[in-house]
Amino acid sequence: MKDIKQKKALITGSAGFIGFHISKLLLDEGWRVIGVDCLSNYYDVSLKECRENILIENKSYRPVHEKVETPNVLMDLFAHERPDVVIHLAAQAGVRYSIENPRAYLESNINGTFELLEAARAFPPEHILLASTSSAYGANKKMPYRECDKADHQISFYAATKKSTENMAHSYSHLFDLPITVFRFFTVYGPWGRPDMALFKFTKAILNGDAIDVYNHGNMSRDFTYVDDLVEGMRLLMDAIPADTSSYDNIRDLADSKSSVAPFRVVNIGNSEPEKLSTFIEAIESAVDIKAKKNFMPMQLGDVPETWADTKLLQQLTGKVPNTPVKTGVKNFVKWYKHFYGYEQE
Repeated sequence: MKDIKQKKALITGSAGFIGFHISKLLLDEGWRVIGVDCLSNYYDVSLKECRENILIENKSYRPVHEKVETPNVLMDLFAHERPDVVIHLAAQAGVRYSIENPRAYLESNINGTFELLEAARAFPPEHILLASTSSAYGANKKMPYRECDKADHQISFYAATKKSTENMAHSYSHLFDLPITVFRFFTVYGPWGRPDMALFKFTKAILNGDAIDVYNHGNMSRDFTYVDDLVEGMRLLMDAIPADTSSYDNIRDLADSKSSVAPFRVVNIGNSEPEKLSTFIEAIESAVDIKAKKNFMPMQLGDVPETWADTKLLQQLTGKVPNTPVKTGVKNFVKWYKHFYGYEQE
């Protein structure tokens, strides 16, 4: 085994919310990180640049400003860098935007993942970690969501593209013996978060005295997952490489999602404690000490009323599960937001 200080991780979407946090964690551990991010304008590019500037302070970070779907970009990087671990986070995110601009999801999510899998086929890393989403469970009503449950009825094009990438990855894992772990994330939030997500939008609006839009008249719940918990789970799962298929029969009793024909596994990373949207809003109101003005709205196309992660497999594989209370995580985000955007600190 190589010494950890010699190990390389190639991370796509490294200037994004989650990509920034996992990149920083690995850099702090002594890894060399090759970060691929096109700095798209889906949301404020300056926020991405600020994240990346922090990473660049570490000399072990190499930024690459390219689109993952551009032919041969990833192939050339794999050939030159030969990464030990690959974390694929680059994707067009957002359920609602996928209704307005579905082509962006086809190009980034489907074509980008294809380019990555082709590069991994040519230059196999020790482990590929592929980001998916709780939205992949789609119209499933059985709660909590378990990795072994069928997930065949996605209700947004965003979710459909992410589930497609899971299927693509499984085929490459089977055909070319590529160890792949797919993460299904559940409503990640925290410092350096995305401006298109509820916590960011609600905090901004409340601090500015504007009303917030509360969808489905507030009758929603989410398995909110704090970003530090998420990246800790990702880091631990980096070392939980799917074993050879001969061991499959011995772990069926663990409800393992590992494929019977490939070194491939799907793992939920969530808090496993759904919170009502009203509770989430109350946590923001408490953190900013301002009562929110609310516009109650109908359910949006592509949304689901509830998400809830079963995290038993994560516990079995890593010994840990996310546990940051929503009130604590929201308070940390608000503190970061006020500092970053120059609001007066109390």
